[in-house]
Amino acid sequence: MQFYYGQQMPLRILDEAEFWKEQEREHTVVIRVALSNLERKYVDALKEWEQALGKTHQIVVSYVETVVRNTMVYEQLQQQVIQLIAFCLDESMKFIELCRQIKTNSVAAKDNMIAQTVLDHIIRESEYFIGIARTILYGNNPSWG
Repeated sequence: MQFYYGQQMPLRILDEAEFWKEQEREHTVVIRVALSNLERKYVDALKEWEQALGKTHQIVVSYVETVVRNTMVYEQLQQQVIQLIAFCLDESMKFIELCRQIKTNSVAAKDNMIAQTVLDHIIRESEYFIGIARTILYGNNPSWG
C-alpha cells in the first residue's frame, strides 16, 4: 500500500476496508457451501458473521461517501476513520479465530483437504487486511492533510 495519498488517505484506507469486509462476508458463504455437512453451530455462527460483516461494510461505505463529499478531512473525521479501521481489524481477527476453530474442531473440515485449503486461503486473505490495517493504525504515516 502506498502512503502518498495525502488528503485522500482516509479514502484509500476506507476503500481497503470496504473491499475486505465484503470479501469476508462472502467468505462466510463460501465456507458454508464448501463444507456442506458443517455442524449446525458453525453454520449458525457463519450466518451471524455474514450479517455482522455486512453491517460493517455498510458503515464503511457511509464513511466513503462522507469523505468523498468533503473537500477537507477534518481531524474529528480522521479520528472516526481510525476508530472504524481499528474496529475492522478487531473484527477480522475474530473472524479468523472462527475460521481456525472450524478448521481444527469441525468434523466436516478436519479430514477434508479441500476444506482445509479453503479455510487457509480465507485466513490468509483476512490476515492480509489485518496487515494493512495495522500499518495504517500503527505505522509512521505522514499526515493526511
